[in-house]
Amino acid sequence: MLSLSSSSLVSFGGIAKPFSAPVRLKCQYTPLRTTINNPSDSMASPKWAQKTVTLPPQRRGCHLVTSKIMKEINQEIAGFKCGLAHLFLQHTSASLTINENYDSDVREDTETFLSRVVPEGTSAPWKHTLEGPDDMPAHIKSSMFGCNLTIPITDGKLNMGTWQGIWLCEHRDSATPRRIVITLNGM
Repeated sequence: MLSLSSSSLVSFGGIAKPFSAPVRLKCQYTPLRTTINNPSDSMASPKWAQKTVTLPPQRRGCHLVTSKIMKEINQEIAGFKCGLAHLFLQHTSASLTINENYDSDVREDTETFLSRVVPEGTSAPWKHTLEGPDDMPAHIKSSMFGCNLTIPITDGKLNMGTWQGIWLCEHRDSATPRRIVITLNGM
């Protein structure tokens, strides 16, 4: 157990006075346990694999694509005991995120939120309108969620939580196929 003092100012009747309170942090180190059955296993060299997956056009909204991604990389990922999967979406008007994989209401509510936060149409303040009134809002939404994910690989599978899934969020009204470069590395 580690004890530290934390100092801050506390206001009593409008007068700020120093206040010191102990802060207790509990830190526990658990070493990684590995079992080497074959001495050559300890000399395993890192592996790399890369594949570009093209997803068909989706209607506007957030779409659960975990099973589509896994179907495309199942053979490659099976050879990794431990590693990382990096997914990179090669587009600026769609995004990737990890979120709820069970209740589709979460995806609909997320699209509702994005539509309210980022205005569209002729009353929106955007200058970039050459590709349509939904294009600039799509760029902003893409930046909000991002275009890449990094997911741990454990025993040949993506190591996500029980209720987590990969979403492709399509921010355009007239979508195009979306390319995702998937890079696997590990042992």
